[in-house]
Amino acid sequence: MSGDRTRSWGRRTLPFAARPIVAIVVAVLLWEAVIKLFNVPPYVIPTPESTVAFVWDDWSQLQPLFFQTLSEVVLGFLVGVGVGVFLAVLMSEVKVLNTTLYPLIITSQAAPIVAIAPPLVIILGFGMLPKLVIVGLCVFFPIVVNMLSALNSVDPEMLALVKSIETSRLRLLALVKLPSALGPLCAALRIGATFAVTGAVIGEWTATATRGLGNNILTQESALNTPAVFGEVIMLTGIGIAGFLLMSLLERFVIPWRRRSTARGLLRSRFRRRLVSGGAPSVTTRVGAPGSTFAAGVATAAPLQPPADRSVVQGVLR
Repeated sequence: MSGDRTRSWGRRTLPFAARPIVAIVVAVLLWEAVIKLFNVPPYVIPTPESTVAFVWDDWSQLQPLFFQTLSEVVLGFLVGVGVGVFLAVLMSEVKVLNTTLYPLIITSQAAPIVAIAPPLVIILGFGMLPKLVIVGLCVFFPIVVNMLSALNSVDPEMLALVKSIETSRLRLLALVKLPSALGPLCAALRIGATFAVTGAVIGEWTATATRGLGNNILTQESALNTPAVFGEVIMLTGIGIAGFLLMSLLERFVIPWRRRSTARGLLRSRFRRRLVSGGAPSVTTRVGAPGSTFAAGVATAAPLQPPADRSVVQGVLR
Protein backbone atom coordinates (compact mmCIF):
# COMPACT_ATOMS: atom_id res chain seq x y z
CA MET A 1 0.00 0.00 0.00
CA SER A 2 2.77 2.45 0.92
CA GLY A 3 4.64 1.60 -2.29
CA ASP A 4 1.56 2.36 -4.41
CA ARG A 5 1.08 5.61 -2.54
CA THR A 6 4.72 6.60 -3.14
CA ARG A 7 4.47 5.82 -6.87
CA SER A 8 1.22 7.79 -7.11
CA TRP A 9 2.85 10.77 -5.40
CA GLY A 10 5.81 10.53 -7.79
CA ARG A 11 3.56 10.49 -10.85
CA ARG A 12 1.79 13.63 -9.64
CA THR A 13 4.88 15.51 -8.46
CA LEU A 14 7.40 14.84 -11.23
CA PRO A 15 5.32 16.30 -14.10
CA PHE A 16 4.53 19.32 -11.93
CA ALA A 17 8.21 19.85 -11.06
CA ALA A 18 9.25 19.38 -14.68
CA ARG A 19 7.06 22.23 -15.97
CA PRO A 20 9.22 25.14 -14.72
CA ILE A 21 12.36 23.35 -15.92
CA VAL A 22 10.85 22.95 -19.39
CA ALA A 23 9.81 26.63 -19.35
CA ILE A 24 13.37 27.71 -18.49
CA VAL A 25 14.83 25.55 -21.25
CA VAL A 26 12.37 26.97 -23.78
CA ALA A 27 13.21 30.54 -22.71
CA VAL A 28 16.93 29.90 -23.14
CA LEU A 29 16.35 28.35 -26.58
CA LEU A 30 14.27 31.36 -27.62
CA TRP A 31 17.00 33.66 -26.35
CA GLU A 32 19.56 31.82 -28.48
CA ALA A 33 17.22 31.70 -31.49
CA VAL A 34 16.57 35.47 -31.44
CA ILE A 35 20.33 36.16 -31.49
CA LYS A 36 20.92 33.76 -34.38
CA LEU A 37 17.88 34.76 -36.49
CA PHE A 38 18.30 38.53 -36.23
CA ASN A 39 22.12 38.60 -36.04
CA VAL A 40 22.06 40.56 -32.78
CA PRO A 41 25.60 41.76 -31.93
CA PRO A 42 27.02 40.45 -28.64
CA TYR A 43 27.40 43.92 -27.15
CA VAL A 44 23.59 44.30 -27.37
CA ILE A 45 22.41 40.84 -26.25
CA PRO A 46 24.99 38.28 -25.18
CA THR A 47 24.52 34.59 -25.78
CA PRO A 48 23.43 32.35 -22.90
CA GLU A 49 26.82 30.61 -23.04
CA SER A 50 28.76 33.85 -22.55
CA THR A 51 26.46 34.93 -19.72
CA VAL A 52 26.86 31.68 -17.82
CA ALA A 53 30.61 31.69 -18.54
CA PHE A 54 30.96 35.15 -17.02
CA VAL A 55 29.21 34.11 -13.79
CA TRP A 56 31.26 30.92 -13.59
CA ASP A 57 34.64 32.50 -14.32
CA ASP A 58 34.18 35.60 -12.16
CA TRP A 59 32.37 33.95 -9.25
CA SER A 60 35.21 34.79 -6.86
CA GLN A 61 34.60 38.50 -7.53
CA LEU A 62 30.82 38.19 -7.71
CA GLN A 63 30.49 36.21 -4.48
CA PRO A 64 30.92 39.13 -2.03
CA LEU A 65 28.61 41.27 -4.14
CA PHE A 66 26.02 38.50 -4.20
CA PHE A 67 26.05 38.00 -0.42
CA GLN A 68 25.99 41.75 0.19
CA THR A 69 22.81 42.10 -1.85
CA LEU A 70 21.38 38.91 -0.33
CA SER A 71 21.88 40.25 3.20
CA GLU A 72 20.09 43.48 2.26
CA VAL A 73 17.20 41.52 0.80
CA VAL A 74 16.83 39.19 3.80
CA LEU A 75 17.21 41.83 6.52
CA GLY A 76 15.00 44.34 4.73
CA PHE A 77 12.38 41.66 4.13
CA LEU A 78 12.32 40.76 7.83
CA VAL A 79 11.99 44.44 8.76
CA GLY A 80 9.11 44.93 6.31
CA VAL A 81 7.29 41.79 7.47
CA GLY A 82 7.68 42.69 11.14
CA VAL A 83 6.43 46.26 10.67
CA GLY A 84 3.61 45.12 8.38
CA VAL A 85 2.29 42.44 10.73
CA PHE A 86 2.53 44.76 13.74
CA LEU A 87 0.65 47.57 11.98
CA ALA A 88 -2.02 45.21 10.65
CA VAL A 89 -2.74 43.74 14.09
CA LEU A 90 -2.68 47.15 15.74
CA MET A 91 -5.00 48.72 13.17
CA SER A 92 -7.36 45.76 13.36
CA GLU A 93 -7.69 45.99 17.15
CA VAL A 94 -7.76 49.80 17.45
CA LYS A 95 -10.27 51.20 14.96
CA VAL A 96 -9.13 54.79 15.51
CA LEU A 97 -5.65 53.86 14.30
CA ASN A 98 -7.17 52.08 11.33
CA THR A 99 -8.80 55.25 10.02
CA THR A 100 -5.76 57.36 10.98
CA LEU A 101 -2.85 55.29 9.70
CA TYR A 102 -4.37 53.79 6.55
CA PRO A 103 -4.20 57.05 4.54
CA LEU A 104 -0.58 57.53 5.62
CA ILE A 105 0.29 54.00 4.51
CA ILE A 106 -1.29 54.59 1.11
CA THR A 107 0.58 57.89 0.83
CA SER A 108 3.88 56.12 1.48
CA GLN A 109 3.26 53.96 -1.59
CA ALA A 110 1.79 56.69 -3.79
CA ALA A 111 5.19 58.34 -4.14
CA PRO A 112 7.65 56.30 -6.27
CA ILE A 113 10.24 54.55 -4.15
CA VAL A 114 12.99 55.95 -6.40
CA ALA A 115 11.86 59.46 -5.43
CA ILE A 116 11.76 58.60 -1.71
CA ALA A 117 15.27 57.13 -1.68
CA PRO A 118 17.28 60.42 -1.99
CA PRO A 119 15.54 62.09 1.01
CA LEU A 120 16.18 58.93 3.03
CA VAL A 121 19.88 59.18 2.21
CA ILE A 122 19.92 62.81 3.35
CA ILE A 123 18.19 61.90 6.63
CA LEU A 124 19.81 58.53 7.40
CA GLY A 125 23.11 58.83 5.54
CA PHE A 126 24.87 56.17 3.51
CA GLY A 127 25.17 52.60 4.71
CA MET A 128 22.91 49.66 5.51
CA LEU A 129 20.13 51.54 7.36
CA PRO A 130 18.62 53.50 4.43
CA LYS A 131 18.74 50.38 2.26
CA LEU A 132 16.84 48.40 4.89
CA VAL A 133 14.25 51.17 5.09
CA ILE A 134 13.84 51.17 1.30
CA VAL A 135 13.45 47.37 1.18
CA GLY A 136 11.05 47.52 4.12
CA LEU A 137 8.93 50.12 2.33
CA CYS A 138 8.69 47.82 -0.69
CA VAL A 139 7.70 44.82 1.44
CA PHE A 140 5.41 46.06 4.21
CA PHE A 141 2.57 47.46 2.07
CA PRO A 142 1.22 44.13 0.71
CA ILE A 143 1.68 42.64 4.19
CA VAL A 144 -0.42 45.36 5.83
CA VAL A 145 -3.16 45.39 3.18
CA ASN A 146 -3.61 41.62 2.93
CA MET A 147 -3.42 40.88 6.63
CA LEU A 148 -5.60 43.79 7.70
CA SER A 149 -8.25 42.75 5.20
CA ALA A 150 -8.12 39.18 6.52
CA LEU A 151 -8.30 40.24 10.18
CA ASN A 152 -11.34 42.40 9.46
CA SER A 153 -13.06 39.61 7.51
CA VAL A 154 -13.06 36.83 10.11
CA ASP A 155 -16.27 34.78 10.20
CA PRO A 156 -18.62 36.67 12.57
CA GLU A 157 -20.22 33.41 13.67
CA MET A 158 -16.84 32.12 14.79
CA LEU A 159 -16.18 35.35 16.69
CA ALA A 160 -19.59 35.12 18.35
CA LEU A 161 -18.92 31.54 19.38
CA VAL A 162 -15.59 32.34 21.00
CA LYS A 163 -16.96 35.45 22.69
CA SER A 164 -19.79 33.37 24.14
CA ILE A 165 -17.34 31.56 26.42
CA GLU A 166 -16.03 34.89 27.72
CA THR A 167 -12.53 34.51 26.31
CA SER A 168 -10.00 37.33 26.51
CA ARG A 169 -9.31 39.69 23.62
CA LEU A 170 -5.74 38.43 23.31
CA ARG A 171 -6.91 34.81 23.22
CA LEU A 172 -9.48 35.69 20.58
CA LEU A 173 -6.74 37.25 18.46
CA ALA A 174 -4.38 34.29 18.91
CA LEU A 175 -6.89 31.46 18.41
CA VAL A 176 -9.26 32.86 15.81
CA LYS A 177 -8.12 36.01 14.02
CA LEU A 178 -4.45 35.27 13.39
CA PRO A 179 -5.03 31.69 12.11
CA SER A 180 -7.70 33.06 9.78
CA ALA A 181 -5.21 35.59 8.39
CA LEU A 182 -2.45 33.08 7.66
CA GLY A 183 -3.56 32.46 4.07
CA PRO A 184 -3.54 36.12 2.96
CA LEU A 185 -0.35 36.68 4.96
CA CYS A 186 1.48 33.90 3.10
CA ALA A 187 0.29 35.30 -0.23
CA ALA A 188 1.67 38.71 0.79
CA LEU A 189 4.95 37.10 1.87
CA ARG A 190 5.42 35.63 -1.61
CA ILE A 191 4.83 39.06 -3.15
CA GLY A 192 7.13 40.75 -0.63
CA ALA A 193 9.93 38.27 -1.27
CA THR A 194 10.13 39.43 -4.89
CA PHE A 195 9.63 43.13 -4.07
CA ALA A 196 12.53 42.93 -1.62
CA VAL A 197 15.00 42.37 -4.47
CA THR A 198 13.73 45.48 -6.26
CA GLY A 199 14.11 47.50 -3.06
CA ALA A 200 17.65 46.26 -2.51
CA VAL A 201 18.71 47.25 -6.03
CA ILE A 202 17.15 50.72 -5.68
CA GLY A 203 18.88 51.12 -2.33
CA GLU A 204 22.24 50.20 -3.84
CA TRP A 205 21.73 52.68 -6.66
CA THR A 206 20.94 55.59 -4.34
CA ALA A 207 22.08 54.90 -0.77
CA THR A 208 25.13 52.68 -0.65
CA ALA A 209 28.75 53.03 0.28
CA THR A 210 29.42 49.32 -0.28
CA ARG A 211 29.25 47.47 -3.56
CA GLY A 212 26.54 44.98 -4.38
CA LEU A 213 25.04 43.43 -7.48
CA GLY A 214 22.81 46.47 -8.04
CA ASN A 215 25.45 49.15 -8.34
CA ASN A 216 27.87 46.75 -10.02
CA ILE A 217 25.35 46.40 -12.85
CA LEU A 218 25.69 50.14 -13.49
CA THR A 219 29.48 49.81 -13.52
CA GLN A 220 29.38 46.96 -16.04
CA GLU A 221 26.81 48.79 -18.15
CA SER A 222 29.08 51.81 -18.49
CA ALA A 223 31.83 49.47 -19.70
CA LEU A 224 29.43 47.80 -22.22
CA ASN A 225 30.08 44.45 -20.55
CA THR A 226 26.71 43.00 -21.47
CA PRO A 227 27.47 39.41 -20.37
CA ALA A 228 28.18 40.80 -16.89
CA VAL A 229 24.97 42.85 -16.90
CA PHE A 230 22.84 39.90 -18.00
CA GLY A 231 24.60 37.52 -15.62
CA GLU A 232 24.05 39.76 -12.60
CA VAL A 233 20.42 40.34 -13.57
CA ILE A 234 19.96 36.58 -13.67
CA MET A 235 21.54 36.31 -10.22
CA LEU A 236 19.13 38.91 -8.86
CA THR A 237 16.26 37.05 -10.48
CA GLY A 238 17.44 33.87 -8.80
CA ILE A 239 17.32 35.56 -5.40
CA GLY A 240 13.73 36.65 -6.02
CA ILE A 241 12.64 33.22 -7.24
CA ALA A 242 14.33 31.51 -4.29
CA GLY A 243 12.52 33.83 -1.88
CA PHE A 244 9.19 33.14 -3.57
CA LEU A 245 9.73 29.38 -3.39
CA LEU A 246 10.79 29.54 0.26
CA MET A 247 7.61 31.44 1.16
CA SER A 248 5.55 28.86 -0.78
CA LEU A 249 7.28 26.08 1.15
CA LEU A 250 6.64 27.92 4.41
CA GLU A 251 2.96 28.12 3.53
CA ARG A 252 2.77 24.35 3.12
CA PHE A 253 4.05 23.87 6.67
CA VAL A 254 2.20 26.74 8.33
CA ILE A 255 -1.17 26.12 6.62
CA PRO A 256 -1.38 22.36 6.04
CA TRP A 257 -5.17 22.50 5.78
CA ARG A 258 -4.80 24.36 2.48
CA ARG A 259 -3.51 21.10 0.97
CA ARG A 260 -5.76 18.63 2.72
CA SER A 261 -8.85 18.80 4.88
CA THR A 262 -9.26 16.34 7.73
CA ALA A 263 -12.52 14.94 8.98
CA ARG A 264 -11.79 16.42 12.38
CA GLY A 265 -11.46 19.92 10.98
CA LEU A 266 -14.66 19.55 8.94
CA LEU A 267 -16.61 18.30 11.93
CA ARG A 268 -15.32 21.12 14.09
CA SER A 269 -16.26 23.83 11.60
CA ARG A 270 -19.70 22.31 11.04
CA PHE A 271 -20.27 21.90 14.77
CA ARG A 272 -19.32 25.50 15.45
CA ARG A 273 -21.64 26.84 12.75
CA ARG A 274 -24.55 24.83 14.09
CA LEU A 275 -23.94 25.96 17.66
CA VAL A 276 -23.80 29.65 16.75
CA SER A 277 -26.87 29.54 14.48
CA GLY A 278 -28.89 27.77 17.17
CA GLY A 279 -29.52 24.68 15.10
CA ALA A 280 -28.42 21.15 15.70
CA PRO A 281 -25.93 19.21 13.62
CA SER A 282 -27.32 16.29 11.78
CA VAL A 283 -26.07 12.97 10.52
CA THR A 284 -27.18 12.07 7.01
CA THR A 285 -27.60 8.44 5.96
CA ARG A 286 -27.31 7.42 2.36
CA VAL A 287 -30.14 5.64 0.59
CA GLY A 288 -29.59 1.93 0.76
CA ALA A 289 -27.63 2.14 3.99
CA PRO A 290 -28.99 0.41 7.10
CA GLY A 291 -31.70 2.53 8.68
CA SER A 292 -32.63 4.60 5.62
CA THR A 293 -36.37 4.86 5.13
CA PHE A 294 -36.89 7.07 2.06
CA ALA A 295 -37.04 6.18 -1.58
CA ALA A 296 -34.17 6.56 -4.02
CA GLY A 297 -32.75 10.06 -4.31
CA VAL A 298 -33.92 11.13 -0.82
CA ALA A 299 -31.75 11.18 2.31
CA THR A 300 -32.76 11.19 5.96
CA ALA A 301 -31.27 13.47 8.59
CA ALA A 302 -31.13 12.50 12.24
CA PRO A 303 -30.78 15.59 14.42
CA LEU A 304 -28.27 15.61 17.25
CA GLN A 305 -28.86 17.39 20.52
CA PRO A 306 -26.74 20.52 21.17
CA PRO A 307 -24.47 20.52 24.21
CA ALA A 308 -26.06 21.47 27.52
CA ASP A 309 -23.18 23.60 28.85
CA ARG A 310 -20.15 25.57 27.65
CA SER A 311 -17.62 22.90 28.57
CA VAL A 312 -18.39 21.09 25.31
CA VAL A 313 -17.79 24.27 23.33
CA GLN A 314 -14.50 24.84 25.13
CA GLY A 315 -13.50 21.28 24.31
CA VAL A 316 -14.19 21.87 20.61
CA LEU A 317 -11.99 25.00 20.63
CA ARG A 318 -9.06 23.21 22.19
